[in-house]
Amino acid sequence: MEIRHLHYFMAVCEELHFTKAAEKLGISQPTLSQQIRVLEDELGMPLFDRIGKKIVVTEAGALLFTYATAMLNTLQNVKGAIKDLQEVQGGQIRVGIMPSDLDYRITQLVIDFHQKFPRVKLTILASIDIMRQVLENEVDIGIGTNVEPHDRLVIIPLRKEEYVVTVSKEHPWAHREAVTIAELKDLPLVMYPEGFLGREIVEETVKKHGFQLHTILETSSVTSIMNLVRANIGATVQPYPLIQQMNDSDLRIIRLTDAIPSRSLSIIYRVDRYVSHATTAFIEQIKAYLKE
Repeated sequence: MEIRHLHYFMAVCEELHFTKAAEKLGISQPTLSQQIRVLEDELGMPLFDRIGKKIVVTEAGALLFTYATAMLNTLQNVKGAIKDLQEVQGGQIRVGIMPSDLDYRITQLVIDFHQKFPRVKLTILASIDIMRQVLENEVDIGIGTNVEPHDRLVIIPLRKEEYVVTVSKEHPWAHREAVTIAELKDLPLVMYPEGFLGREIVEETVKKHGFQLHTILETSSVTSIMNLVRANIGATVQPYPLIQQMNDSDLRIIRLTDAIPSRSLSIIYRVDRYVSHATTAFIEQIKAYLKE
């Protein structure tokens, strides 16, 4: 069995179409079909059932897919480890992070890291589904929120952050230092849409007190949310360190005195991922930058 056969097989599994898989691989469809037959002959079982123009993965194919994924990941880790030895402080790190934290919190972290490791290419990707990104190898590491234990993940806790009410300096509550959770019941809010983790954390807290958030505007962009709050369209409820980082004189922070919503930040990466010297250094810098 050759590595290229596994790559061919995986491409067909992903596309479930020989012609599309061949185009993706840059080879002809007859060549791809012939190579899959070679693999099937070697294993002594069909890997795909051909039903008209459609194909489905057989039980043997599903089994091979599981092991082939692990083998190709291991091969990639070997290549990464050897490349890391060759380049010492070079290479690339892909990092997944929540959009709000990307916009307002990690700029200085990235600057500091680049100054120490100028040969390392950092790719920072905003996402609201960081666990999936990590598990599917779209990023090398993630900075996740409220991450549940997972047998395929290494989870390094960083800090717990409380949520606060944030208003414009023109808002009727601008003079207040603290409010109770019950006082949010009829407060006009600008928030993320339902389904966004930052919204759900707050929503779950107020539901325990018998009401839902009164949102008058919803947007998936924290920048838009804060611009609307500055314009006194409504208040918002966001992590305290995020608002603190903005250091905006047009905003007022109001603490919650009871039933305080909070989020937990963690570094996550796959247990089977090779962690390069540069990635280890970046993880240590994240821990120093964000740990309580």
